[in-house]
Amino acid sequence: MEFELKTISQAGIPEAISKAEVYRSLNEPEEAESICRDILAAEPGNQLAQRLLGLAITDEFCGDPRDRHREAEALFQSLTDPYERLYYTGLLHERRAKAQMRAGRSPHTLTPLFEEAMKCFEQAEAIRPPGNDDSILRWNRCARLLQSHPGFREERESEAFEAMDSSPV
Repeated sequence: MEFELKTISQAGIPEAISKAEVYRSLNEPEEAESICRDILAAEPGNQLAQRLLGLAITDEFCGDPRDRHREAEALFQSLTDPYERLYYTGLLHERRAKAQMRAGRSPHTLTPLFEEAMKCFEQAEAIRPPGNDDSILRWNRCARLLQSHPGFREERESEAFEAMDSSPV
């Protein structure tokens, strides 16, 4: 059975944004995603709805190949503010890596994702608005995770050993 979706009013967009934020905080990303799609149907290019939709999609990451990371990345790349574009793209890589880590992926396969996230956070830090340290907080979280997780520590120790484990010249 086909249903034609209804369009929300322009006047209802601020309340819809608020509801999407509430559903995200209630860990109901599918509800937030639906609301954001309604907002974007009524007002294509709404930056807040694009950001919230991208975040809702990353909230659904489970470390599976079906995770819609490309869709979230396209949403974040379409943000007009350069800081937000970098920050949220970094958040995408971080969340993707964490979801894959929870799914049991090997740390050596996740290191590039964390490094890409940290690179984005570092670039965002350079252009961040005054008083906004979010990119620093996220970079530090990634660094602490890489330092404290046994799999990442063992990987770095193994790389250091292999580099020194060669015959004398």
